[in-house]
Amino acid sequence: MFTDQRHVLIVFPHPDDEAFSCAGVVRQMTKRNIPVTYACLTLGEMGRNLGNPPFATRESLPEIRREELRKAADAMGIQDLRMFGLRDKTIEFEDDEKMVQLVSDLIDELNPSLVITFLPGFSVHPDHEATARAVVEAVRRMRKDERPTIIAVGFANDTVDKMGLPHIKVDITDVKMDKLAALQAHASQTAWMIAESEKREETADELSDNWLTTEAFYVIEHAE
Repeated sequence: MFTDQRHVLIVFPHPDDEAFSCAGVVRQMTKRNIPVTYACLTLGEMGRNLGNPPFATRESLPEIRREELRKAADAMGIQDLRMFGLRDKTIEFEDDEKMVQLVSDLIDELNPSLVITFLPGFSVHPDHEATARAVVEAVRRMRKDERPTIIAVGFANDTVDKMGLPHIKVDITDVKMDKLAALQAHASQTAWMIAESEKREETADELSDNWLTTEAFYVIEHAE
């Protein structure tokens, strides 16, 4: 599935969503010269981490996260990064048709064969859910023979219980360091997690780098 794509479109609401969920798969594709466009809907200006002592304010954080996102895109080999500048934590309140049209316009422009986003109902954050709904609806409205495949990331605690095991699991060991670089690029929000992971590695925890070696996705099927 990941070796012969025409064009890949990623749609997530926040900087770092892509690093956690699909950076390894994306890097595998960009290494094969598959075109990838990343549409990031906000600058994550409501991110929880401002530092202790603070390294940022609410006013300065958006620009910090913008630069982090650019570095993460570089780490993944993404050359087409789109930052839409919608307000963080308010995507759920955006007009549904506006959001669907935003995605439809991207699909019309890029003609992707694959779209990566969150799994509706299993992505925890309201902005994640609103983004996923817009992507799924935009693709549903297309002619069946023109629809790109949607693969989606679900990480709610009950995802496997309700959805079963992911349809696709990808070994990303070969690009483990690229995924780590993408995560490290988002240092304002991920530094604590990187430090915790390194601490676990020191204690030889076998689970410490599973998130750096495997990525999993559900394929979204449309009924009509």
